Amino acid sequence: MSGADAWEGEEKPSFKSNHQALRFIGGNLVSFFGDQIYLIAFPLMVLALTGSPLNMGIVAAIERVPVLLQPLAGVLADRLNRKRILLFCDFFRFLLLGSIGVLFLFEIITIYVLYAAAFAIGVLGQLYQTSQFASIPKLVREQDLDLVNAWNTGVFHTAVFLAPGLGGWIVTLYNPGVGMIINSFSFFIGFLVVWSLRVESEQMQGEKRSFIHDISEGFRFVIHQKPLLYTNIAMFFSVFGTTLFLTMLIVHLKAEIGFSAVSIGWLLSIGGLGAIGGALISPVLRSRVTYRTLMFGCGAVGGLSILLFSFYHTFVALALLNAVGTICASISSPCIVTLRQKLTPEYLLARVQATSRFMTWALMPVGALVAGIIGEYISTSMTIAVGGTVSIIASFIYLHPSLKNVDAEEGAL
Repeated sequence: MSGADAWEGEEKPSFKSNHQALRFIGGNLVSFFGDQIYLIAFPLMVLALTGSPLNMGIVAAIERVPVLLQPLAGVLADRLNRKRILLFCDFFRFLLLGSIGVLFLFEIITIYVLYAAAFAIGVLGQLYQTSQFASIPKLVREQDLDLVNAWNTGVFHTAVFLAPGLGGWIVTLYNPGVGMIINSFSFFIGFLVVWSLRVESEQMQGEKRSFIHDISEGFRFVIHQKPLLYTNIAMFFSVFGTTLFLTMLIVHLKAEIGFSAVSIGWLLSIGGLGAIGGALISPVLRSRVTYRTLMFGCGAVGGLSILLFSFYHTFVALALLNAVGTICASISSPCIVTLRQKLTPEYLLARVQATSRFMTWALMPVGALVAGIIGEYISTSMTIAVGGTVSIIASFIYLHPSLKNVDAEEGAL
């Protein structure tokens, strides 16, 4: 049974005529735009308060600890109304981030407040992402899943292209607190967009079951679906590697290389420009290249770009390497998301997504903390080099035969 089977014959328009799907993508563009400003403003807040790479690692680890709550988030998203969950998460992130920005502007914030805020942001983000993933198949036809996931990735990288440069100027000319307040309003716009959508979920029926039973059902499904299992194993290691890189990226560019906030913003924006193209060609590549080949190639090349990033110090070289990495991520990410959606029945979508995120992101808090330790006591360059090496090695797991079988079965349909 696929996710589409749960629609029970409900007709959905083609992607180009699907105004709900287009509105959903537009709302995500605004939200992603705010997120990119956050990715610059929040680390610079930590550096302004402490000046310590280790503290940046601690904050990043705290923000990622809620990944361990993913199985619970999956059950909640399958049991409760997903639209209400999305609205709740957007509204409270609007309040939380706006409050952080105001406190920083008035210089009455401490690193401990940022610790608490990072944890709350992490919890709300995990719950939101799981509910949103499970809602997408309710908006579009199954044959449009590759396309909508590619477009969603494309608008993310459009934000990566446009927002960091603007964010760098805002932080330089005004204050990281102003950037955080702008980010908060992006969540309020997201709240309004979700309010306008019909994304009601088919909640689990029948006798009441324990959370443990429902959580285990998601794990059993993933373990028996070998393409999902081995994709998750590959990502378990590659996410650890990319977490080392991303945790120290801003600190490395600012503290070790000496780039200004504006230069950092433009470097990230250039990476986003290339990734827009990667997201747009992803569905085209999928029609000609197998999932297995795409994910392996993108994983290996992306890991190599991270490894090389640790050896260069010029703006042009680092911008190009960052662009290569984001292109690879924007091609492979829609493939991974679509695989999960196509292989999972609707009533299990949130739990399978949550289980997969738990399995693949479990080391993110550890990776963030390790990144802070290596960056503090050795160098941020070493942190990034280790991350790239791990990502390259992990890419070979995508060559497992089960992923070849998925392409063979899809081709036979």
